[in-house]
Amino acid sequence: MLNRRQLLGLAPNFQVVQRQPIAVSPAQRDVLICVFQRGGADGLNMVVPHGEAAYYQARPNVAIAQPNQQLGAIDLDGFFGLHPSLEPFKEIWNAKQLAIVHACGSPDPTHSHFDAMDYMERGTPGQKSDPRGWLGRHLAATQQSNDSPFRAVGFGSLLQASLRGGSATALTSLEAFNLQANRLELPKLRAAHGQLYRGSGMLVGAAQQTFAALEIMQKLNPSQYQPSDGAVYPDSPYGKALKQIAQLIKADLGLEVACADIGDWDTHVNQGGADGEMAANLAEFAAGLRALYTDLSANLGRVTIVTMSEFGRRAAENGGGGTDHGHGNVMFVMGGNVTGGIYGTWPGLQPEQLYGPGDLAITSDFRDVLAEILQKRLRDQQLNELFPEYTPSQSYQLVR
Repeated sequence: MLNRRQLLGLAPNFQVVQRQPIAVSPAQRDVLICVFQRGGADGLNMVVPHGEAAYYQARPNVAIAQPNQQLGAIDLDGFFGLHPSLEPFKEIWNAKQLAIVHACGSPDPTHSHFDAMDYMERGTPGQKSDPRGWLGRHLAATQQSNDSPFRAVGFGSLLQASLRGGSATALTSLEAFNLQANRLELPKLRAAHGQLYRGSGMLVGAAQQTFAALEIMQKLNPSQYQPSDGAVYPDSPYGKALKQIAQLIKADLGLEVACADIGDWDTHVNQGGADGEMAANLAEFAAGLRALYTDLSANLGRVTIVTMSEFGRRAAENGGGGTDHGHGNVMFVMGGNVTGGIYGTWPGLQPEQLYGPGDLAITSDFRDVLAEILQKRLRDQQLNELFPEYTPSQSYQLVR
């Protein structure tokens, strides 16, 4: 028999916020997966402007060779090409389900990782008055048809800032989503908690959601999950997060938004070109997304994946074999309802075309991309709530 002290000690290892009721069944709901490249990924070496001579002049050592050369870029349209480590994306590109928005990012000029990530995840560049994230505002503003604890999940030790202020669960892994007690005792624990806190409406409601989630996890058995169609995820926290997102989607548990991170993009030294530190990181990045795309092949009609990073890198390489903090960057969008192609206006890399101290200029605001996805796929029309004091300047038609 558990006493009160023991019961209180059986705390679940995740964060959950109370949810609102809605009108769309979980199986009908679209899912948005957001992958954040933390550290400021080098968009100029991810999607290479191999048709621009100034790119090679600015980067004599770290540039990616032209497509007709050894370890050259994978040509996309005669001007842009993928880094060789992004070869897993080529099949998605060929299927016209990969959209690339170049010279994209946040208009705030900061080169601070902390501030740039914070502004981007809040969706309010240059402003920190609203503590909520852009996804948190979406979740709070839209009503849902159930109380699923898995409506929104963020994989990592802390909940992503973009999810703050909404109904979201932070997970380190699905396997760790448990109580420190024998699973056979779960029904007893649930009943005991209800008796102990009878009349405490909000506390009982949140606890019942917790117990319901634990019962779902027991049935799901995440440790035995087998990806579909031979998909192989990287053996890393990033790869594991993507694999478990796929499992939640296929289990039809009401997932609407999922966030995952991949770090180590701050390549001030020893960045490398077609090989080296960044190439290895890109290989993991691409392998994870390609595995996710393959694993979800039967669900791609309701899944949209978007990637972002807080800022790009300087156009010119530095003296340490790397690149310094920049401005414009690249966003990838993939899924069954994505209209593949390269979007945005290319500003050029000539000295007079660069921004500030020598950065790629931004011609596409990241909020334009996110707003279009939320409007068309997640049916959220309240853009003034999602991105306060901002009106999207253009619609790319990159999702249907």
